[in-house]
Amino acid sequence: MLYWLGYEVLFRSFTPFRVFQYSTFRTAMAGLTALTLSLLLGPLLIRRLQEFQIQQHIRKEGPQSHQKKAGTPTMGGLLICLSIIVSTLLWANLTTPAVWVALSSVVLYGAIGLWDDYTKVANKRNLGLTVRQKFGLEVLAALIIGVMLIAMNSANLYSMEMNVPFLKNVKPDLVIHGWLQSPWTYPLAFVFFFMFVALVLAGSSEGVNLADGLDGLAIGLMLIVGMAMTALAFLSGNAELSRYLEISRTPGASELTIFCGALTGASLGFLWYNAHPAEIFMGDVGSLALGGAMGTIAVLLKQELLLPLIGGVFVIEYASVIIQVASFKFRGKRVFKMAPIHHHFEHLGWHESKVIIRFWIAGLVLALFALTTLKLR
Repeated sequence: MLYWLGYEVLFRSFTPFRVFQYSTFRTAMAGLTALTLSLLLGPLLIRRLQEFQIQQHIRKEGPQSHQKKAGTPTMGGLLICLSIIVSTLLWANLTTPAVWVALSSVVLYGAIGLWDDYTKVANKRNLGLTVRQKFGLEVLAALIIGVMLIAMNSANLYSMEMNVPFLKNVKPDLVIHGWLQSPWTYPLAFVFFFMFVALVLAGSSEGVNLADGLDGLAIGLMLIVGMAMTALAFLSGNAELSRYLEISRTPGASELTIFCGALTGASLGFLWYNAHPAEIFMGDVGSLALGGAMGTIAVLLKQELLLPLIGGVFVIEYASVIIQVASFKFRGKRVFKMAPIHHHFEHLGWHESKVIIRFWIAGLVLALFALTTLKLR
């Protein structure tokens, strides 16, 4: 909106408005706008949630130190989603399809999380949608995103070729063109693509959701991921840099930097209120929206294989739950004292703040290493 007003309208009569054409300027402004919205609207949302008694219910089997958090307002992810959406609409070039795909991921996964949170609040317990219901909805949302990507690919606005870390000349195609030449195998190509997108998006959303168990842990990690994604989007959208690094250049990637900047600003603003001891929790509406957005950006930038490094701590959190469940089911023994793994370290005697800071450090190291792989090829 402001891009159109500043560059398409005002620039014609006042040359300083030319700055609106630069994605770097608009990325910074989107981040600042999202940060400001989060900081200003945070206290209002907290009061409203308290008035309506929208509070967190703590699992009895969880760490005893967490029981005192019962009653803390939840559904704070509404603030994150609002900040991202408004900032992106204000500063991005809205004629870019990739921007709408990214926004759609926030809305779709945020809606799933909102339904889950509402169910928990209505039932006054820490159980919302069933695992099957939630996973089914996440896959459905991924399929919708997949259809949008197929439409972009048909218009030559999206490439199916993935970037592979450390290998600059290997770019596997998600839709195998040999399959498209036969009417019998044609559907298989797109089934494979949809399954891959569903795996990335559902895995990302659940990874963030599982990490959202300590004050500021998930949102601090998302702040790191947001900055890394902003850098990736900038590099992918710059013709010279993408050619130099030999990474697939995504049409509209420069506009995705605005979305990533908004995500980073919203995360930083929410962290102000979610830092230990938290005044508000993001709930599933926030964790699923952020995870869905993270996975969608990776798919749009063709960095699906780099995502497990950028969001490495989320992968570890998710893997710890899978390992714990599988071990208990088949061996009758637990590998960790409690899963997800951040609770394991709490049971080892680590203070909550120490677990959070050390996980942030691990997330930062993994994200920086992920960015270095762009050159180590």
